[in-house]
Amino acid sequence: MAESIRPGKLDATDFLQIDELLSGEERLMRNTVAQFVTDKVLPNVGDWFDEGFFPRDLVKEMGDMGLLGMHLTGYGCAGTSAVAYGLACTELEAGDSGVRSFVSVQGSLAMYPIWAFGSEEQKQRWLPGMAAGETIGCFGLTEPDSGSDPGSMRTTARRDGDDWVLKGTKMWITNGSIADVAIIWATTDNGVRGFIVPTDTPGFTANTIHKKMSLRISITSELVLDDVRVPSDAILPNVSGLKGPLSCLNEARFGILFGAVGAARACYEAALDYAKERIQFDRPIGSFQLTQRKLVEMMIGVNNGMLLALHLGRKRDEGTLAAEHVSYGKLVNVRMALETAREARGVLGANGITLEYPVIRHMNNLESVYTYEGTNEIHTLVLGQAITGLSAFS
Repeated sequence: MAESIRPGKLDATDFLQIDELLSGEERLMRNTVAQFVTDKVLPNVGDWFDEGFFPRDLVKEMGDMGLLGMHLTGYGCAGTSAVAYGLACTELEAGDSGVRSFVSVQGSLAMYPIWAFGSEEQKQRWLPGMAAGETIGCFGLTEPDSGSDPGSMRTTARRDGDDWVLKGTKMWITNGSIADVAIIWATTDNGVRGFIVPTDTPGFTANTIHKKMSLRISITSELVLDDVRVPSDAILPNVSGLKGPLSCLNEARFGILFGAVGAARACYEAALDYAKERIQFDRPIGSFQLTQRKLVEMMIGVNNGMLLALHLGRKRDEGTLAAEHVSYGKLVNVRMALETAREARGVLGANGITLEYPVIRHMNNLESVYTYEGTNEIHTLVLGQAITGLSAFS
């Protein structure tokens, strides 16, 4: 006769007891980053968001913790598992999407192309300083008229003797105005190529984009390249075509599909706490059926999102993760997080629009996360092609 089920203690946040699926090392990574966020991000993040201020002093601290390029090996990088990297992204984004965005751009968009496609000399020159947080990088792909279709970029690189001369404009570039080095993608006579461009090179200008209502603690910039001359060894030698930048974006999307769960969890926890404390009609609003329905839907979304992220992380560590799986995770989890944030805002009522609570900040940030690193629509079409074999892009 089968034994009766003996459930463990139910946790309102980790309802499915997903923590039991993690190794001790993974828990340690998660807890360490969570404590960093609690100590260094959460006490000030509302003010930073209000002021549009990026806390640069956090960069060196994150470097000291091994969070920059943490999923890469060698050259001062921590070489963690994909799951450990994902869990770190979850906790960073529970603090703010802008903090996780910095780590994603530094590690997956700026360091990864050097690590994957650069020469040994390029790796030795740039990666140790970037891993330590001493050198900040950015990634220049998107242009004013070239977003979802990077193949239409107008930035060019032409040979002039032994040098390359870059001309064009990049837009919506995270870290652009504070970066020491930029990975610039440009069209050449032999297709799209990547270039390592120090930002103090003559002709390189970064203009900060102001009046944003989303990702306000993240620096976003326009990059202008006015006949920027770089030596021949500035080109990334081991990749050509759109495979280069698209593989970098896939690296960043992996962090996003974990990170979005952190933002959703923060919103759910804020709504749950508020619903148990807010009294209306002589009762906590958490006792009302409609409020409980909202809380349950949020809880289900957060738990399902973490299960999905963990599953995809395990697949990546096993070497069985396809790019389409990452699109699935990014689409589903960001959509879930945005829906959770909006539902949580409703539970908090008017208090939900103030920065005394994290919800409106996460909700505004997630509007950007929904769009960048491939819009929701683009990932839908990627999955459509995967299941039909028919492309909607051409």
